[in-house]
Amino acid sequence: MNIEKCNNFAFIDSQNLNLSIRSQGWVLDFKRFRVYLKDKYGITKAFLFIGYVSTNQNLYISLQQDGYILVFKPTLFLPTGGVKGNVDAELVLHAMAEYPNYDKALIVSGDGDFYCLIEHLKKHDKLLKLVVPNMNQYSSLLRKFASDTVYMNGLSNKLKYDKKNEEK
Repeated sequence: MNIEKCNNFAFIDSQNLNLSIRSQGWVLDFKRFRVYLKDKYGITKAFLFIGYVSTNQNLYISLQQDGYILVFKPTLFLPTGGVKGNVDAELVLHAMAEYPNYDKALIVSGDGDFYCLIEHLKKHDKLLKLVVPNMNQYSSLLRKFASDTVYMNGLSNKLKYDKKNEEK
């Protein structure tokens, strides 16, 4: 695969990605991750599906400056104080709406709710890879796609957020 000539899109479940990486004891550097996606997989557009919270404007601006196309989901504030913004439908909808515009799709999530999307992409030779953030915590439904799956567990040395690097 000649990365220079690829027109591959990434569809990223930000909540699954963020929580799965943090559960491994490190924080993802989203800027480095965007470069990694471009260099390793020829990703020309990276759609990041994220719950919208009005107080996170600086985060959203930063992610857009890093090269992500943000797709917001309205959030609900739970009685527990938590925030809920399930992006599954938006990710599937955008992957299908953009279908004619990309060569292959890279899905970043370990959520089994994307099974039907991944199955469809694979059946029509449009699946580039399934990137599972944590090989120890993901849906067993996705094991069917083992030959198309890569895991992020060993990538902390390349993609870990380091505040010292930010200050340079």
